[in-house]
Amino acid sequence: MAKKPTSSNSHKASAQPRYHQSARELQAFGTVTSVMPLQLEEPVRLEMTEQLNQLLADTMTLRDLYKKSHWQVSGATFYQLHLLFDKHYGEQNELVDTIAERIQLLGGISIAMAPDVAETTRIPRPPKGREEVPVQLSRLLDAHEVIITHCRELAELATKLGDAGTNDMVVSDVLRTGELQVWFLSEHLVDAPLVETEPLRESA
Repeated sequence: MAKKPTSSNSHKASAQPRYHQSARELQAFGTVTSVMPLQLEEPVRLEMTEQLNQLLADTMTLRDLYKKSHWQVSGATFYQLHLLFDKHYGEQNELVDTIAERIQLLGGISIAMAPDVAETTRIPRPPKGREEVPVQLSRLLDAHEVIITHCRELAELATKLGDAGTNDMVVSDVLRTGELQVWFLSEHLVDAPLVETEPLRESA
């Protein structure tokens, strides 16, 4: 008669959840896994993941700034901007995932928690209270400028180091989305009257 298979593991299965577990980190932040068949040397991946984590922290901050503006906007353009800010928030949220996954793909660890983002971002913290629409728009545009400047620098560096994948993501996803959002925001700062315009003068 065949013997029943036995396990060398002394742990017995149980339906009881095991709470309050802890263990050492599997991988430290700021490192990359040593063996990745990506044809990119470890120093290149270290540099790229460091740069991408900075981009990620700034993108997460911009995303949250859009949500703050969405909640707190007021005035004659409330409806349009309320919807626009939320649309841009959703697009930035997708970029957050794209950047974070690129970091993990390169063997790194993506920044994740709000306190770590606050320590890392280069975008100034806004006040907690409500601000006027032109100030909200200006804050968002200034934040975009930080990210767009970094995108152009990072794309050039990625090309120099042979990381075509990071270059493509930064340019095709982050940079192009940012440029389009800047255009939409900037048009709301054009000084055009809402309900009255200058009458045309007839030529003599």
